[in-house]
Amino acid sequence: MPIRSVKAADYMSRKVITFTPETNVVEAMQTLLSNKISGAPIVDHQGTLVGVLSEVDLLKVIIQDSYYAESTGIVADYMHSPAESVTEDLDIYQLAEQFLASGRRRYPVVRDGKLVGQISRRDVLRAAEAFLGAEVA
Repeated sequence: MPIRSVKAADYMSRKVITFTPETNVVEAMQTLLSNKISGAPIVDHQGTLVGVLSEVDLLKVIIQDSYYAESTGIVADYMHSPAESVTEDLDIYQLAEQFLASGRRRYPVVRDGKLVGQISRRDVLRAAEAFLGAEVA
């Protein structure tokens, strides 16, 4: 099977840690750290993707809390919105090009605006490995 026919849905993670905009930002930070992940999608109560929270966004929490002596707040205060996302039918080849152009580590995967998964650069490499391994065999 040529790599161009492999879709994001074939390699995306379907079990994704998410937060709502109302989640306490310190709780979100603790969740990311305890799960050893560098970011997570933010969804509203209907499952619609509304943003992304990353380690970079969380660095703002440290600055604001220590420098400005402000309370830490909620995820909505720090998340990146709107979130860049991809659709589940995006071809892995195009996705690899998008990762190269953007420098991002992962993209939320959506269907009709609703979060259905997440795909990372590592997932794309797994797809390539499966394809290249099939060629060698």
